Amino acid sequence: MIKLIASLLLVIFTSQVTAQFAAELDPFWDDREEDSKMLVDHSAWQSFLTKYVDDQHPSGINRVDYSGVSRSDYRAIESYLDYLQSLDPRQLNSLEQKAYWINLYNASTVFLVLQEDDDLRSIRQIRSGFLTPGPWERKIFSITLQSLSLDDIEHRILRPIWQDSRIHYAVNCASLSCPNLPKTAFTAANVEAMLDSAAKEYINHPRAVARINGTLKLSKIYQWYADDFGQSTEGLYNHLRKYASPETQLLLEPFRRPEFEYDWALNRP
Repeated sequence: MIKLIASLLLVIFTSQVTAQFAAELDPFWDDREEDSKMLVDHSAWQSFLTKYVDDQHPSGINRVDYSGVSRSDYRAIESYLDYLQSLDPRQLNSLEQKAYWINLYNASTVFLVLQEDDDLRSIRQIRSGFLTPGPWERKIFSITLQSLSLDDIEHRILRPIWQDSRIHYAVNCASLSCPNLPKTAFTAANVEAMLDSAAKEYINHPRAVARINGTLKLSKIYQWYADDFGQSTEGLYNHLRKYASPETQLLLEPFRRPEFEYDWALNRP
């Protein structure tokens, strides 16, 4: 009986993980006004990033000084998130929308960590439920009367609408193996350049691509979201080479039997 229960729990957990990483469009959000001149004010988020993100850490991984955040800056992020949720992003043009959803995702992730105590060592300790480590399935947003989770933003809005693999280098999961939380807020004016920069930065860091004792080590991002990176070994190889430096390209050869790794430790200093 114990083995049967354990097997059932494994099946449930596996199905949840599979569903979590599938890109399934929510058509409600697939709308925009390309002639819109409406701009979203991300200055509060920019102020936070300037104060609390260290982009000069010797590891090459940006760190967030969660413990150092003042009460007033905590309230400022809370107000910023309320402001974003008061808007209807469908009234924005495509680039403004893209920056809106990325910043909402990242600022919310930081805010969730700030709500925990200083003993938090991994975002996976913030659970959505008994079988779901991490906060990603929690319905924490209310936008135009629609309840949304972080998963909804990533897998049912950002990924399926834009079909841009660079999205994975923009959304931050507050972990060491995650692409960096940038020190600059995304805007319509900079989003495309920042996505390119984030892809190059991540792919050319050992947490994305490394070769250890002859074995090619890749971030689990490329395993979890294989469909977004060419849907094949050749597609992934071509994606990585597009942004890889000459040194990283040497690590990719030969491109076979990679192992996938991920460090969920919190991106604290």
